[in-house]
Amino acid sequence: MVRFSCAAARRPVAVSAFALATLIASPAWADAMPAEPASLYPADALGEGSVSGGYALSRWAEDWRSKADPDNRDDLFDRLKYLPLDADGDIYLTLSGEARVRVNYTTNLNLRNAGSQRQDINRLVGGADLHVGPHLRFFGEIAHGGISGDNIGTPSGSLRNDLVLLQSFAEVKGRVAGMDLGLRYGRQEFTDGPNLLTSQRDNNTIRYALNGVRAWARTGRLRIDAFDFKPTALGNGGAGDDRVEQGRRFSGLTAGIRLPERALGGSELYLDPFFWRLRTSDALWGGVSGRVERFYAGARLWGEVGPVNLDWTVNHQFGDFDGRTINAWQFFFQQSYKLPGHLPMAPRIGFHADYASGGGTFEGGTLKAAYAPFGNNIYYSYQLCMTPTNLKTLAPSLTLSPLKGVKATMEYQFAWRADENDAVYRANKSIFAGTQSVPGHKIGESIRAQIIWSITPRLSFTGRYEHLDAGPVLSRAGYGNSDYLAGWLSFRF
Repeated sequence: MVRFSCAAARRPVAVSAFALATLIASPAWADAMPAEPASLYPADALGEGSVSGGYALSRWAEDWRSKADPDNRDDLFDRLKYLPLDADGDIYLTLSGEARVRVNYTTNLNLRNAGSQRQDINRLVGGADLHVGPHLRFFGEIAHGGISGDNIGTPSGSLRNDLVLLQSFAEVKGRVAGMDLGLRYGRQEFTDGPNLLTSQRDNNTIRYALNGVRAWARTGRLRIDAFDFKPTALGNGGAGDDRVEQGRRFSGLTAGIRLPERALGGSELYLDPFFWRLRTSDALWGGVSGRVERFYAGARLWGEVGPVNLDWTVNHQFGDFDGRTINAWQFFFQQSYKLPGHLPMAPRIGFHADYASGGGTFEGGTLKAAYAPFGNNIYYSYQLCMTPTNLKTLAPSLTLSPLKGVKATMEYQFAWRADENDAVYRANKSIFAGTQSVPGHKIGESIRAQIIWSITPRLSFTGRYEHLDAGPVLSRAGYGNSDYLAGWLSFRF
């Protein structure tokens, strides 16, 4: 018996692997499915994260079948990517792992004379992907997170965790009537949407995972995914204290349209409309606790048009919070342009311009403050002092490749409040206390820089630096400047 956590139930549901395998192998399924139901829709656009050099952030998105051929293996780790368990190689196991060591240093913690913080962090992850023929698979992943340092307070389960069952799911897939169909059930990462709305939150030691079901149908130019999830509430101890969070539920539909390549004179563009619902039984907002049901209706246009890379998202949020109407908006526009190839260091210039509505948090009436379900919290601030709620930003950027395998990005960000009567929001709905009571719009300016060195396909180093210059809103409420410096080394196989 293989045990998975179900988002729609209050206790784990036992799934018989043998029974499921028997169903998939039955004649009705066998007649409908070819031996190799490869997805028709482009792999990088499936809402499962991009794959680079064979590696993906969600390791189940990788395909290592090429390693069945000994000529395609370079070392012992390549051998672990394809371990046949039967004579024909139809049943095989893929092993994966990661070791990451990291140091974070932040001055003026929380922007209010809280001293400096140093975090010494380690992460160990191990995964196994069992393929039972072309239509059935089981994936499991465990992780450990450790942290020490200075002024670290009481670390959450996403920073310190002795052992967590990070992911555990069963998946069935195949092709019927020219469509790729699939269903994935259990604990899993989910990123089918804009990075600012859905993210694994890789900045944390333990990434974000949910429990439930995801189903899809895909053709060459269209796809649709349906899902119903509940988050994992992480403890700090062993795998037994990580539970399904019953009071929070995230469900909806995300579609995908592959636009014709001839659009705009030659492009690779995707339009992903979505309709989601986020329900929380006891949410805290502006000091008030109550039930919230928030709907997201929007679309994402992303891809490349010649030398231009773009990622645009618009969404309208509506619903109810503790008897009050929700009416909020978010607009995210990120784009970059690759300069002519004869220039040294392959320069790319760009900018992002974003808007997230605010208002209604403290004065009552309609709640206009936007909120991201579980987006990327470091997108605006490595100090976690900005989030897409009551926020406007403009940030020009420059990316260079000074050496082979090295990419450096520099950005200068301006940030303002969208509504002067609402607070400055940090990550996860928390606010900088008192900012709702001071005048002004400007939050501050940030100098941001990052360098990534891909030492080998498996080994990489990342360095980040940020200086936040507090603007009038923060300084009037008693907050100040902050610097952030981090570096980490990651090894994956």
